[in-house]
Amino acid sequence: LVALAALMPIVAGIGGNSGNQIITMIVRAMALDQVGTGHGKRLMRKELAVALINGLVWGGVIGIVAYLLYGSWSLGVVMTAAMTLNLLLAALMGVLIPMTLVRLGRDPAMGASVMITAMTDSGGFFIFLGLATIFLL
Repeated sequence: LVALAALMPIVAGIGGNSGNQIITMIVRAMALDQVGTGHGKRLMRKELAVALINGLVWGGVIGIVAYLLYGSWSLGVVMTAAMTLNLLLAALMGVLIPMTLVRLGRDPAMGASVMITAMTDSGGFFIFLGLATIFLL
């Protein structure tokens, strides 16, 4: 349980940072008229693919570190899976939030970071603790 408490903020923090970077790039591209709401599917595919690769690579690195620190291979696998799933969630929300705000006639730069942080923090905790409950307890 101590290991879970120590590792849980890593999952949420990295997901939040990734989501905020995605939102920043999309809002900037929208402001420069490089991207419109009609590009949503292409952006979604691209961002989900990048998130999957990043999740597997960096989640794997963090999973190895968790294994080395706590001596539990199953904790390392849970950490890798949680990082990957949370980065996929961040990519999904990072594209959907600004696109949805524009379609609703709202400024995507206002409040998008708060929404992505709420999604990746709560989603990251839920994913990590859910996987830990299934595979570790």
